Amino acid sequence: MAVYTHVPAEEIDAFLTRYDAGRLVSAKGIAEGVENSNYLLETTGHDGSGHRYILTLYEKRVDEADLPFFMDLLDHLGARGCLVPRFIADTDGKRLQQLGGRPACLIEFLTGISVTEPTPAQARACGVALGELHKAAQGFAGERRNALDKDGWHALVAKCGDDFDQIAPGLGARVAEELAFLDAHWPADLPRSVIHADLFPDNVLMLGDEVTGLIDFYFSCTDIRAYDLAVTHSAWCFSNDGATWYGDRAVAIGAGYAAAHGLTDAERAAFPILCRGAALRFLLTRAYDWINTPADALVTRKDPLAYLRRMDFYAKADPAELLGA
Repeated sequence: MAVYTHVPAEEIDAFLTRYDAGRLVSAKGIAEGVENSNYLLETTGHDGSGHRYILTLYEKRVDEADLPFFMDLLDHLGARGCLVPRFIADTDGKRLQQLGGRPACLIEFLTGISVTEPTPAQARACGVALGELHKAAQGFAGERRNALDKDGWHALVAKCGDDFDQIAPGLGARVAEELAFLDAHWPADLPRSVIHADLFPDNVLMLGDEVTGLIDFYFSCTDIRAYDLAVTHSAWCFSNDGATWYGDRAVAIGAGYAAAHGLTDAERAAFPILCRGAALRFLLTRAYDWINTPADALVTRKDPLAYLRRMDFYAKADPAELLGA
């Protein structure tokens, strides 16, 4: 989450009159992340008892045409017991609005916090939640191409060009080498489904060891199902800088996923390659954002090299090391 589009409080208050949400008490920009502009709203609530909402303004990386897919997906998952936030309709039944020159939605606020140093128990709970999400997603009719698949990686490499080496000498050559490897070895016949594709710790809300919400589905798409576990694995099983590997978290997240859904033998065998792809994907988007983030944006830039270290680790790993025996 982030704030790129700044909206005055009086405009947010006027926006809320479209809803049965009460009057604005406070609006706080949320700085984490780099995708959309997000505000935590405190309102009087429809009955004066107070209420919280998330206000999201969609920036350029999110295509407005994709928003109905995200809305329908969360309705589908929520109806099947997944702890996901719903998009809120105004008094006319409309969920997609305009505010500050951007598409905007008012979204249900879920309780819980995002952990910064997950314990193995919390990692296991995340694995269970991801497996349950994949089960609940079965039967969802919507499809959305992954804009950050291998074709998307190639496009990002072209956009970054020689600027990779402004981040670190030789980074461009290392990226090209890894992309060529993945072009040659990426699995083509693994099971596919709707995936979250961005289940970092900051997109999982928890109270203690219990998951209370899965949020930020704006990268959700149709792709290799086990790739979703690889993305989650890369986000949960290392220190933030990618220099330290936490094998206990990795075994726990694998065990949790196995308990709720499980991997086929082919998915397990391909898992190191899927993890290399996940690491490259986040290296590339972080590199692009590092190069292109506006200096005055209220946003936290994230280090691309943290995912280079993950990528190098995965290049030497085997399935048993990554998931447990």
